[in-house]
Amino acid sequence: MRLLISFAALFLSVILLQLSSSGVGPLDVLSGTELGFTNGHIGLLGSAHFLGFFAGCWWAPRLMGTVGHSRAFAVCTALGAIGLMAHMLIINPYAWALMRVAIGLCIAGCYTVIEAWLQAKATNENRGRTMGIYRMVDTSSQLVAQFMIGVLAPASYVSYNLLAILCCAALLPLTLTRLKQPESHGTPRLRPWLAWRLSPLAVSGVVVAGVSSASLRMTGPLYGQQVGLAASDIGLFLAAFVLGGALAQWPAGWLADRFDRRWIMIGFSAASIVSCAVTVAVPVLGATGVFGAALLFGFTTFPIYSISAAHAHDWARDDQRIELSAALMFFFACGAIVAPLATSGLISAYGPAALFYFISVAHVGLIVFGLIRMGRRAASDTRQPYIWIPRTSFQVGRIFRRHQDK
Repeated sequence: MRLLISFAALFLSVILLQLSSSGVGPLDVLSGTELGFTNGHIGLLGSAHFLGFFAGCWWAPRLMGTVGHSRAFAVCTALGAIGLMAHMLIINPYAWALMRVAIGLCIAGCYTVIEAWLQAKATNENRGRTMGIYRMVDTSSQLVAQFMIGVLAPASYVSYNLLAILCCAALLPLTLTRLKQPESHGTPRLRPWLAWRLSPLAVSGVVVAGVSSASLRMTGPLYGQQVGLAASDIGLFLAAFVLGGALAQWPAGWLADRFDRRWIMIGFSAASIVSCAVTVAVPVLGATGVFGAALLFGFTTFPIYSISAAHAHDWARDDQRIELSAALMFFFACGAIVAPLATSGLISAYGPAALFYFISVAHVGLIVFGLIRMGRRAASDTRQPYIWIPRTSFQVGRIFRRHQDK
């Protein structure tokens, strides 16, 4: 309890930030549809979000080193609030894309500050519990945020203003905390080819994880609309996806720590293809069938990032781990940037089921590449423990390295 109280301000900021940021994606889809945006425009918004996220991951540590943690957090929340409130002032998909870049910058920057604060203040004795609480708070808030879609009116200034208020409110706990602001450390260099050199399969895994996650989160509401889900049902659809991912982490970790991680990755990828086929087939069963398919989809796709990261770290030296984590995040962002644009175009051309055909093709490619790599290299002699890694910022590599070392 003492641990929870000491980090209460940081965790409360995470809750408010997630409630704001996780609601804007599906709200933009519903609002864009009502305002006459094309599917391509809606896909552009999702891609712009991850473009801003990636830029924020790179820029925020440098900003934090220049102006300090609290001021960097204030800058990022201001960008997010401006992006949210400007939506109903300028009704233009390309202007909205710029706003989504600002929101992506906000999320990456705020998480960079929070995770830097956590990694500086957590000790070896409480690091495991701190990380457990952090993941629980982050995932639970993301889950709750999906239910807001049922009460936020599309294309409404009030809806976007409410999300902007939550974004601004996230600034209060962190800036008022009595925790001393930590000193800024050097930022990890971004060396994408380090990850490819250590494990091409891990790179492929995180790219496919980015494709799967971003496709459903950013164009999933478009799919839901076209298969007949109401706005409140779309929130449940996305919540089931997040819940499935959270439920998968323990069995995925148990399997990944006991068997060849390449087989576990291939197994989850094969299961993802099955879940895509189920999702395509179940709309005839109504909303309940769609929710169950989303739960299964989240269960099979969410762990692939952490399994891939664990496999990459099996081949890394201790002095490479922070830069490796940043490189893996870079490749995840690459997959996430491309996916919404691609899937929105496919949905326009071939219907809602094309979303899951596209994801299935990505997983087929991962399975084939995994089998090829297994024929070329044996499993690593050393094994790092599986850790459920949030895809939040480049800073997460530093904080989870310490947890891993412990």
